[in-house]
Amino acid sequence: MKRILAPVILIAVLLGGWEIACRALAVPSYLLPAPSAIGAAFLESWPLLLSSAWATLSTALIALVIASVVACALALAVSLSSLLEDAVRPIAVTLQVTPLVAIAPLVTIWAGIEHPGRAVTGLAAVVAFFPIFSGALTGLKAVDPDLARLFDLYGATPLQRLVRLRLPSAVPALLEGHKVAAGLAVIGAVVAEFVAGSGGAQGLAWRILEAYNRLQTAKVFAALLALAILGVGLHAAMEYAERRLLNTWRGR
Repeated sequence: MKRILAPVILIAVLLGGWEIACRALAVPSYLLPAPSAIGAAFLESWPLLLSSAWATLSTALIALVIASVVACALALAVSLSSLLEDAVRPIAVTLQVTPLVAIAPLVTIWAGIEHPGRAVTGLAAVVAFFPIFSGALTGLKAVDPDLARLFDLYGATPLQRLVRLRLPSAVPALLEGHKVAAGLAVIGAVVAEFVAGSGGAQGLAWRILEAYNRLQTAKVFAALLALAILGVGLHAAMEYAERRLLNTWRGR
């Protein structure tokens, strides 16, 4: 109960102070709306926000799946060859530290101006790629030396070592990488909608831009609230899946 009540009380205090300050100082609503105005805007436009949140979530999930498949396959190949790891790791790091807005125009051109959804999905997958790749590679290499010697003692084949030793050892790092990548996929999808999207990709970023251009600040905050709920819900779902899978794996 303390874990639930502590953040709820803190959020209530912050919102109450925000509401009192806006009313006492007569802050213009276009500059900083009160929480009550944001709540009213959220309730007024929740069907549109729900459809936009689903568009952003579906894009993020598709990008997460693409990033997971590519990153896990590449990490598996790299873990089998130190030479390949030396060749691939600098490229992966470079891709990770390159700002998304810098490559968005290129991805938009490659995907086709008439297909903004492809560009958004591709950019979100780029953002989600590195945590999964790094986690998978770290997990595949983090094998208990005693277990490795035991497999040597029994004369295990490379395939047996991979399936029965290295992959199970990589499960915790893989799950942690996917949990981090899930949040980054949502962030990547929103940022990609800002820089590469158009009216054809109407996610939450499009709702924010639309309200901003009309100086409807309360609706901007309402879209941000929907985005926060989406991110928290996805993170909670990933944590639940991680906990269940780790319990199963440890039990074995």
